[in-house]
Amino acid sequence: MHHNSKLMVLCTLVLAISGCGKKSDSGETAQSEKHIIQNSGSDTMVNLAQAWAEEYAKIDPTVSVEVSGGGSGTGIAALINGTVDIANCSRAIEPEEAETARQNGHDPQEYVVGYDALAVYVHKDNPLNEITIEQLAEIYGEGGSITKWSQLGIQHTAGCSNDEIIRVSRQSNSGTYHYFREALLGKTRDFKLGSRDLHGSKDVVELISKTPCAIGYSGMGYAIPEAKTIKVSKKAGEPFYAPSIETTLSGAYPIARPLYMYSSGKPTEHTQKYLDWILSDVGQKIVEHSGYVPLPADKRITQKEVGE
Repeated sequence: MHHNSKLMVLCTLVLAISGCGKKSDSGETAQSEKHIIQNSGSDTMVNLAQAWAEEYAKIDPTVSVEVSGGGSGTGIAALINGTVDIANCSRAIEPEEAETARQNGHDPQEYVVGYDALAVYVHKDNPLNEITIEQLAEIYGEGGSITKWSQLGIQHTAGCSNDEIIRVSRQSNSGTYHYFREALLGKTRDFKLGSRDLHGSKDVVELISKTPCAIGYSGMGYAIPEAKTIKVSKKAGEPFYAPSIETTLSGAYPIARPLYMYSSGKPTEHTQKYLDWILSDVGQKIVEHSGYVPLPADKRITQKEVGE
């Protein structure tokens, strides 16, 4: 072998043992120092959760928050099974769900991280501008009497020649589905069959934008120009309110709810820091920019035990 070739081989071996090895070790060390926070659940909150995760990565590059949707029920199931650090929920965890989690060794801690006004959407060409909770109950509820737009005083809806109200809803593992049903019907009455049930908040609004006969519900942060939000009244004779930060915080808008995060037991140091950051001014600014309602400063309770 040529002298220079031998020298190159020797240098390669030395680099492999020393320099390259150190580079590899430092890479492995950097990788091992990366703290993963698994975060899944509510489809209503998935855009907000992703916005938080992306911003937090700039603040603490050693933490990676991995966000997925699937619905509040999916997040709670993962919490019960211990496969998630934080479950996002657009409804409160049920007592029996919390008890099952505790039986599995995961004691959920509750964080209210914002509010969401649940908007009622119709197609942009629909002349309807306001509706009552009672009317919504008769549209969506089992045995409900309202099936035609003409019953709401709408004589002509462009592109909806048969006058039929097409109900757009969410699937039953959705926290939004559970909240809307209870807001309209209480705990004893169910939705009627025959609605178009979709997986995601965005999907509901997009379908309504393409369906002149449709009505549906989704978070106010999912509004698009092709679908119109209408004002809602608690009951006939009372004022109608549009969904907004102001009407949500004042309690005037009748279909608004808290947004929750549940940790799987006492949070780890990195998870706790992340949750504290979400409740900070910066984290709450992202809530507002994402189309939701931020918490007033006096409502930013760090955490509470479920059941308190």
